[in-house]
Amino acid sequence: MTMRSFWADLPTEGRWLLSTVAIQTLGRGLTLPFTLIYLHEVRGFDLSLAGVLMALIAIAGLAVTGPAGALTDRVGARAVLLVGMASMILGNALLAFATTPAAAAVALVLVGINFGVSWPAFNALIAAIVQGALRQQYFGVNFALVNLGIGVGGVVGGLYADVSRPSTFTVIFLADAASMLVPAALLLGPLRHLHGRAEAPEDATTNPASYAQILREPAVRRLTIITFVAIFIGYGQFEAGFPGYVRAVAEVSTRSVGLAFAVNTAVIVLLQFTVLTRITGRRRTRVMLAMAAIWAAAWLLLGSTGAVAGTPLATAGVLGFMAVFALGETLLQPTVPAIANDLAADHTRGRYNAINAGAFQLGSITGPAAAGVLLDQGLAGLYVALMVAGCALIAVLTRGLERAIPATANGVPAEPSAGVP
Repeated sequence: MTMRSFWADLPTEGRWLLSTVAIQTLGRGLTLPFTLIYLHEVRGFDLSLAGVLMALIAIAGLAVTGPAGALTDRVGARAVLLVGMASMILGNALLAFATTPAAAAVALVLVGINFGVSWPAFNALIAAIVQGALRQQYFGVNFALVNLGIGVGGVVGGLYADVSRPSTFTVIFLADAASMLVPAALLLGPLRHLHGRAEAPEDATTNPASYAQILREPAVRRLTIITFVAIFIGYGQFEAGFPGYVRAVAEVSTRSVGLAFAVNTAVIVLLQFTVLTRITGRRRTRVMLAMAAIWAAAWLLLGSTGAVAGTPLATAGVLGFMAVFALGETLLQPTVPAIANDLAADHTRGRYNAINAGAFQLGSITGPAAAGVLLDQGLAGLYVALMVAGCALIAVLTRGLERAIPATANGVPAEPSAGVP
């Protein structure tokens, strides 16, 4: 598989969607690393208050994910996405001029609403457009473009934003709002015929798509727990655990922390398509097992930096951690969404994606909290051990998932029954 063949195989709607990803995430990259700085250093809010305000994004997102999944199935992914984009535009525009905690709180809740509704709706829309093995490849390429946009946006924002000039922060938040106009115009223009909604089959039961029924499926429960644990020990550590550990234990510079995130983005952008080529046709659960092993190695590498704290070796270990961890990300991101959407029926896709998104958000909320408690108590060794144990738990759960899902959801064709030609 080459990038050219992948692009040629995509339906026109898929090309349209993919072509705007880097643009809209570039706007997010402009503000993502600097929102806390803006609230604290520009608007003068206490650091503790700024942290609480930032938590509203994840809390609001988690609160609306369930209803968003149901609405995606009932009214269609396109309509839900447009609501989310409108919320994001309003939230960033309000945040650009927010001078009081109340105004900032409303703005960040609106931003969180967008994140809560966009994941299930966007994944459902992709799954409605792209079928088969191409779907897994799409999720992977989309992930690389998201990282590219956020990475470039972060660099541009870092060069432009200046706490001594508050107007620069107003500009980047308005630019983030404006970036959402591009995908909104796409959904209102060339893709206005898409609705991302499927009717339930005639033989479906009266309430065929309730969350309770979906969560009774062993495969869904296992995948949900895997997602939660993966985010708890993964992205949930990026905001608090990783920076806290490398500053307090590895004793590296803040510049090295920023460089580590740049390394993470670069590895994902450079390797994602190669990884997709290698994993296409392989069992997705085996890919997830490889991811768990890679992440365990990454956390052990980070843990070793404490023994050489404050030295160039510690800095190298921190950068190496982010590079190895990024390799694991390139295995995780194409597989979990593909499994979730292949398990779902067309008319339940929104709810399946909402369950997966909810697990992601819950891990993003609890991960930093756990890291803060452990590191604040000086339990750095226990912190690293917990992360490695989480990788082992993912491996155990993945073996159980492999037994619970059909071969087609696991990325390989179903084997014919005995006696069937």
